Amino acid sequence: MRRRRFLQTLGWGAAGLAFSGDSARESGKKPNLLLLTADDMNFDSPGCCGNPIPDITPRIDRLAAEGIRFDQARVNISVCQPCRQSLLTGRYAVRHGGEGFHPILDDVPTLVEELKKSGYLNGILGKEKHYKPDAKFAWDYIAGEKDLASGLGIGRSPERYRETALEFFQIARKTGKPFFLSANAHDPHRPFAGSADELKDWGRELPRVERTIKPEEAAVPGFLPDIPAVRAEIAQYYTSVHRCDQVVGAVLDALDEAGFAENTLVLFLSDNGMSFPFAKANCYLNSTKTPWIVRWPGHVKPGTVNRDDLISAIDVMPGFLEAAGCSVPKGMDGRSFLSLLEARGRWDREEIFTEFHETSARRRYPMRAVQTRRFGYIVNFWADGVTIMTMDSTGGMSFRTMREAAQSDLKIARRVELFSRRVREEFYDFAADPNGLDNLIGDPRYAGEIRRLRSKLEDHLAGIGDPALEAFRKRDDPQAVAAFMEDQRTRSKALAERSRRRAG
Repeated sequence: MRRRRFLQTLGWGAAGLAFSGDSARESGKKPNLLLLTADDMNFDSPGCCGNPIPDITPRIDRLAAEGIRFDQARVNISVCQPCRQSLLTGRYAVRHGGEGFHPILDDVPTLVEELKKSGYLNGILGKEKHYKPDAKFAWDYIAGEKDLASGLGIGRSPERYRETALEFFQIARKTGKPFFLSANAHDPHRPFAGSADELKDWGRELPRVERTIKPEEAAVPGFLPDIPAVRAEIAQYYTSVHRCDQVVGAVLDALDEAGFAENTLVLFLSDNGMSFPFAKANCYLNSTKTPWIVRWPGHVKPGTVNRDDLISAIDVMPGFLEAAGCSVPKGMDGRSFLSLLEARGRWDREEIFTEFHETSARRRYPMRAVQTRRFGYIVNFWADGVTIMTMDSTGGMSFRTMREAAQSDLKIARRVELFSRRVREEFYDFAADPNGLDNLIGDPRYAGEIRRLRSKLEDHLAGIGDPALEAFRKRDDPQAVAAFMEDQRTRSKALAERSRRRAG
């Protein structure tokens, strides 16, 4: 039900949404749940996570100062819809069914369904189109892309996020229900703030940013070459990061104004890394590592940093269900992260598993990976020496310039070649090489660790019934891998057809 129709059903108009009462009227003992997401924000883009640009994210930094920040958090798949559907199912994409931009399977329970059973009011601001089918994500309140527009600046207006969040919080107060709100900023997704693409796509009526980051201020990530055009686009990206911070702050301000802050668990994270080569839509460290911040008054000691424990997006649903006092359905791959908030028990996870299937354009690039705190191992099934990866970042100014620079710079040429065609296996030592510049797959010094991670990944693929298992076992057999890739193309077509049928 769309937001206006829901308000009319309850007999309220937008003008009648003035707040009354105080925090003592909050809904029973059940906590409210607020999931704040950024779109394509790298793990180290917030100031509290290491960005050297002063005051780049003051509101996110304040949230971290009021709660706990996790330094070893990951998403399990680094592209929007599959990741977001993993957040609200607690499952790997290969098990919830939405491997690409497809709906999940009908028999997979969702966080929205389980919370609704327990009396929660469920709302979403932005990104509602990335949760399908509608029947599995039956939101009580939706402020969609048009509702959050400023001109045509979809999902980037702090003012509209504040207004719609306040509207939702008043509905929660009127109904007397605890709530779950998924508030999703569309920044810093491309097109970046101030770019020619932004002007082309949306015109001039865009939300104003408080601050424009200049190229000389920008910190170019070490996995990209520091050349002028890359630096200029990185500056646009960081301007978008700052506007995302404005949106996050607007929702938190609305939460404070509504009087719900003291009884609300707030979780902030990003759905994947930045939309640049070697980040989003891959299985690199900068693809899957995410900022993860939790504020929960009375449960989390302010200013805490957890530097060691590996947590994943599949842990969100079981964590929120535990906080809400709900039973946890069987079949989830994740587990509740709440014990980490109060240092209860022992969190013994030593590896994080990630996957990738296809882009929004339905180009199939199957990859699987395992990461520890120090090492990362990736297998690229699609890498045949001929196929070239194409995604949103390859059409951006940075990669275009990298290709041009490759004509005269051997170092850049090697990076462009690796990103474009890849190799079957990659292995990185994050301690010595945090930017993943040196593939050590053939280094005999790491042979034992590589064998160990291969074994861990094989066990994982077998455990979740991943169709890539046999191809992984026969990864050195070109015919076996080619047969798997053909099956993947067939699978993609079948998923696309299923999506069309369900949409109709």
